[in-house]
Amino acid sequence: MIAHPRAPAVVVVPLAFVASPTSLLKRLLLGRPFRSDRLQHTLLPKRIALPVFASDALSSVAYAPDEILLTLSIAGASAYFFSPWIALAVVVVMLTVVASYRQNVHAYPSGGGDYEVATVNLGPKFGVGVASALLVDYVLTVAVSVSSGVANLGSVVPFVATHKVLIAVSAVVLLTAVNLRGLRESGTAFAIPTYGFVIVMLGMLLTGLFRVFVLGDELRAPSADLVIQAEHSVTGFALVFLLLRTFSSGAAALTGVEAISNGVPAFKAPKSRNAATTLLLLGTISVSMLVGIIWLARLTHLQFVEDPNLQIVSGPEGYVQKTVTTQLGETVFGSGSILLYVLAGVTALILFLAANTAFNGFPVLGSILAQDRYLPRQFHTRGDRLAFSNGITFLALFAIVLIVGFQAEVTKLIQLYIVGVFVSFTVSQAGMIRHWNRHLRTERDPEARRRMVRSRAINTFGMGLTGTVLVIVLITKFLLGAWIAIAAMAVIYALMLAIRRHYDRIAVELTPPDEGRAVLPARNHAIVLVSKLHQPTLRAIAYARATRPDTLTAVTVNVDEKDTRDLQADWERREMAIPLTVIDSPYREITRPILDFVASTRRKSPRDVVTVFIPEYVVGRWWENLLHNQSALRLKGRLLFEPGVMVVSVPWQLASTASKNLDRLDATLSRTPARGPRSAVPPLVAAPPVAATPPGEGGPENSGTMGNSRD
Repeated sequence: MIAHPRAPAVVVVPLAFVASPTSLLKRLLLGRPFRSDRLQHTLLPKRIALPVFASDALSSVAYAPDEILLTLSIAGASAYFFSPWIALAVVVVMLTVVASYRQNVHAYPSGGGDYEVATVNLGPKFGVGVASALLVDYVLTVAVSVSSGVANLGSVVPFVATHKVLIAVSAVVLLTAVNLRGLRESGTAFAIPTYGFVIVMLGMLLTGLFRVFVLGDELRAPSADLVIQAEHSVTGFALVFLLLRTFSSGAAALTGVEAISNGVPAFKAPKSRNAATTLLLLGTISVSMLVGIIWLARLTHLQFVEDPNLQIVSGPEGYVQKTVTTQLGETVFGSGSILLYVLAGVTALILFLAANTAFNGFPVLGSILAQDRYLPRQFHTRGDRLAFSNGITFLALFAIVLIVGFQAEVTKLIQLYIVGVFVSFTVSQAGMIRHWNRHLRTERDPEARRRMVRSRAINTFGMGLTGTVLVIVLITKFLLGAWIAIAAMAVIYALMLAIRRHYDRIAVELTPPDEGRAVLPARNHAIVLVSKLHQPTLRAIAYARATRPDTLTAVTVNVDEKDTRDLQADWERREMAIPLTVIDSPYREITRPILDFVASTRRKSPRDVVTVFIPEYVVGRWWENLLHNQSALRLKGRLLFEPGVMVVSVPWQLASTASKNLDRLDATLSRTPARGPRSAVPPLVAAPPVAATPPGEGGPENSGTMGNSRD
């Protein structure tokens, strides 16, 4: 009976890290890293998920009424009559989209959102198209929201107005740092201002309506007595087109609704139900605020025009047009009231925080796309704080490019906006229609079929509305800048398909054959590159001999006759156990002669493998890299492209690395509090260099071969 030894217990060895200054700065800004098993602690409850994912949609209520009234003013003050009907149409679309996405989060809870719906039901190319639209829209959300927040703040603080690009970029950097700390922390940081905005805004609306309908006060906005003129005479088809354009402008209130369906994995369990509830809360609050603002604006005779200098015929001297919410705040709370400043503050702040929706949606979508091999796999990797750091960083960089390129001008940036979101709305709902059609073909339960038919009707109605809005947006805003967003979508679409083709091609190339064993090389020829006979060279030779190759030779390139003669003399004096091959280089080139030598070795026997050992210095200071290893790096880069050639770097740590690590260790230990008696620590000494095996102590002498031949 054979006794089997007991399997050794698994030993977990803790790793000690010595912090560098860069690492310390990173920890200061982002916090200490989280273990992977802490992921559950970063998931969001509904009360935190609402401000995290809904700040964009909620903040759009702050400027959507402005867009409605501004567009209607083109036809004159009488056109404000249509504002409640436009708001009602936007509300219908909002409720339809919310109802549709509540079904999305139940049917597709993995976080793919519109991308997953389109991919599963319409095909991968539709999914990639939706993803490209969403990625562009997320970048624009950050740029527009931050620029709008800076513009609102600049109307109060002149310094911000004169340095708006710098302030906007700084705001993006700050948002990036907060989000890199992790979802839960960013959600907690943004919850107070988001809820503050909702409370103050609803409080203003309820107070205004109470004063009008209960107290009987006659409230008049600061702009109520202005006399404005129409920019153009609008009748017939032109009026219809203007109303459609107004509807498309007011539909900006829908931006950000899709973010919740893309962020379902970030919710606490039950994920789908919590996401659906958050969607319902978002829709209810947004609709209430939008309807309330438009209603109160009509009751107070508020006017808001596109071009005050051109359209305002008569009014107070030095009149400066203020936003709709600010005018309503002055009307309800009174000019100079503390509540007015609170309203202005939370409105500006919510516009900054609206960008946070994109910071949570973009990385999750990027992770899913990377998992499906449409984006680099680095987008699927979580950072130290369990956030998708690469996606967050890329989003911030592209948003900063837009802000700088458009000088943080909201008027210019807004022309690029909402194209992507309505592309995703329309395609997603088309996908959901096919989803219900597929399930209706197999479902036999009458009650379930009725629910599916109702859901399909909602999606069909929503697709028609969002498709109409998309067409109107493209027609009215294409030449004003929407073409840039469309071009960006096309470029990203083509790029993602190219990335997928690359990954697919590499996967086929790397797949092992189904049958047969891997063919081993016939022989292994080892080559040690030598510049001079010093300790790094001796270590490389010793390691090469330890691998027991079939042949082993040292190679040097003769670029200086004296240095080569000195090397040969030193080689003979030390009685090295392997031959030294000298390659002449009349033009003093190093890389090409070695490549030719390696290639000639391969040509002699294509089934053999050549292993090239390159001694390298490991330096402790960045500037030392400029003084060492340049030839080794060039050689390594060229040899890696040679088939059948293996490249082995043999490191030699210079003294600067040891002193640097000891300094860091001493600094770390000096900051670590004592925890009782500590045993004596033996002094740290450098390991002795590994020397080549002397002749007669293993391996043939000067033969150039080692071990038994496999021929």
